Amino acid sequence: MSPDLSIVMLSLRVAAVAMLLALPIGFGLAWILVRKQVRGRFLIEAVVSLPLALPPVVVGYGLLIVLGGRGPFGGLFGDGLVFTAYAASLASAIVAFPLIVRTFVVALDGVDPRLELAARSLGAGPWRVLLTVTVPLAYRGLMAGALIGFVRALSEFGATIVVAGNIPGRTQTLPLGIFTRIQAGDDEAAVRLVVVSIGLAIATLIAHDYLLRRGGLAGRRQRAGFGA
Repeated sequence: MSPDLSIVMLSLRVAAVAMLLALPIGFGLAWILVRKQVRGRFLIEAVVSLPLALPPVVVGYGLLIVLGGRGPFGGLFGDGLVFTAYAASLASAIVAFPLIVRTFVVALDGVDPRLELAARSLGAGPWRVLLTVTVPLAYRGLMAGALIGFVRALSEFGATIVVAGNIPGRTQTLPLGIFTRIQAGDDEAAVRLVVVSIGLAIATLIAHDYLLRRGGLAGRRQRAGFGA
């Protein structure tokens, strides 16, 4: 396998694992924010949005402290998660998490709660309502949220390089590979990876925009803030 292809495949795996970590939690939190009247909502929204406001390097440094050998959770993972692909996935998941939750909030907010109540009145349990009413009605928006989170995870640099390092074949994702080749003066290799990165981003964003429009969410993009 060529070095460039190895970097692309590793980047896709890191982003996919990041989505496996972020999507279930993001969906549950978005559902709570839309369907429940929770105390401290503003605080929850602020904490969830924090990775958008902080430099990614700060997120990576925080993970390095928490997951390192001397950190509170470092001992749970043997030698620790730092400087592994799992650390890169976790960093990418955290950075992408606010975008996922915001998009999920918009998608779930577009589902008429009266339809859910009607299903409950006919004897459907909460999980059946969720799986047969809520998710099918919101699935385009949910897919859009997954895609925007995926492309953000795919492009993560700052948090990843701090907590996972830049180890070829182990943690060197597309952004890190481009950075390394620019530093080495290998412009031809850097341009190849840039083209691949742009192609993946454009394809994902086109699919994201298509799903938003098909789901009737394009006109409500301004509501992607939590207060919508």
